[in-house]
Amino acid sequence: MNSKFTIIKVVLAVVIIILAYLLYESIMRPVRFNAAAAAREAKVVARLIDLRTSQLFYKREHSKFTGSFDTLIRFLKQGEIPMIRMIPDPNDTTFTKSINDTLGYVKVADSLFSKRINFNLDSLKYVPFSNGDLFEIAAGEIDRGGIKVSVYEIKAPYSTYMKGLDRQLVTNLRKSKEDIERYPGLKVGSMEEPSTDGNWE
Repeated sequence: MNSKFTIIKVVLAVVIIILAYLLYESIMRPVRFNAAAAAREAKVVARLIDLRTSQLFYKREHSKFTGSFDTLIRFLKQGEIPMIRMIPDPNDTTFTKSINDTLGYVKVADSLFSKRINFNLDSLKYVPFSNGDLFEIAAGEIDRGGIKVSVYEIKAPYSTYMKGLDRQLVTNLRKSKEDIERYPGLKVGSMEEPSTDGNWE
């Protein structure tokens, strides 16, 4: 009788341990996923911000955005922007006017990324954690009150930068965005509105 009772106790103890583990895992699974997803999203957002800044510099020079990474990166490598110093107008006795004095020119890439150690311009077009997938890029014009407005959009779906994470949780996340008609991923700019905002802002 005692031996049967001992066996039951052991079996119950094992069942309790298994149930406790399953409960722990059910709690920690989304916690681990959310932490990993947030870390990856931070890297993707940083890259999208760099791309937005690059597009804005490109538009300043060419009066439009570009839908080509090759064109954008070539501009960053070869394009130059003036280094301007503002000095008081010597003919202005009210000291309210100034003159822009161009000191020289600097490469766009040096202006934007010179403080980044070992920064590779060619890596800008790749989605972090994607094993080589490119961001999706588009540019064009939309009509706003009879005026043509240059627009662009750069985006990365969850499926590119969440590779290797819990597949079911990635699917759930994607579906939650689609259910409310939001883009399932990260993007900056818009092909429908004259906006340069990111959808994380």
